[in-house]
Amino acid sequence: MSEGSRGSSLAFGQVVIGPPGSGKTTYCHAMSTFLGRLGRSVAVVNLDPANEALPCPCALDIAELVTLPDVMASLGLGPNGGLIYCMEYLEANADWLRDRLHALRGHYVLFDCPGQVELYTHHQALKNVFAQLAKWNFRLAAVHLVDSHYCTDPGKFISVLCTSLSTMLHVELPHVNVLSKMDLIEQYGKLAFNLDYYTEVLDLSYLVDHLASDPFFRNFRRLNEKLVEVIEDYSLVSFVPLNVQDKQSMRQVMQAVDKANGYSFGDQEHRSLEALMSAAVGADFHFSSTLAVQEKYVQSQDKAVEEEVMDL
Repeated sequence: MSEGSRGSSLAFGQVVIGPPGSGKTTYCHAMSTFLGRLGRSVAVVNLDPANEALPCPCALDIAELVTLPDVMASLGLGPNGGLIYCMEYLEANADWLRDRLHALRGHYVLFDCPGQVELYTHHQALKNVFAQLAKWNFRLAAVHLVDSHYCTDPGKFISVLCTSLSTMLHVELPHVNVLSKMDLIEQYGKLAFNLDYYTEVLDLSYLVDHLASDPFFRNFRRLNEKLVEVIEDYSLVSFVPLNVQDKQSMRQVMQAVDKANGYSFGDQEHRSLEALMSAAVGADFHFSSTLAVQEKYVQSQDKAVEEEVMDL
């Protein structure tokens, strides 16, 4: 049976990627629960061979094929080399993945991916796996999670922008960048600019000027200017804020992803006028969501100042 005939019907889903600790597994669990309550049949597929503490059962686990501890023990590799080997092994055993996924037809699939950045910026194995999924009629969007605490450090935020852009260009999938853990952002420190500056990635020259006030970064101003020019020339990177505890925030990310992978334009769900409008004018909905998060952040900052005054 050919690859095309095995997967004649379309399947939609997300590949959840991002650096370690960005909240990928938590996101998969929360999004699975959220979509399930909307009536979708959701399946979570764990593609991270180092993920041993899954918060919920998975429909498919790469541990059935290969695990990172076994690879490290048998081949004498470290964690990074072991993860790369595991992804190359998965690519070489694509038939195993295809056969297991065939049983999940009719489900909306969330792929929980490893947290090694190199796998998304220049290594080919996972990219090739995604390409195979596309050949099997999976319509996927990459959901790239980034911890929101990077917004409080201009130098780190520029690094995040470079990594996000590199990932978008390398992975070659419809892409939704997400600032995760927005409910914790007030614990990381005060933002230099309003939240929409970071989500919409506005004029980055202000960020370079802010960096120049730091004696350490002053000597690297020219380098930062060139990095910012590259990011702005492509004009691809923006972020959707996410708090997995907030239903409106989850809905916002869901709408962005559904638009990216084409789910919102299919006939899988009854689409109301509101759903059609959210797909057509998604930017306005993003702006409203950002304003809501910004308001909560400002309120928490004001409360902290009031408490300091009271202590005095």
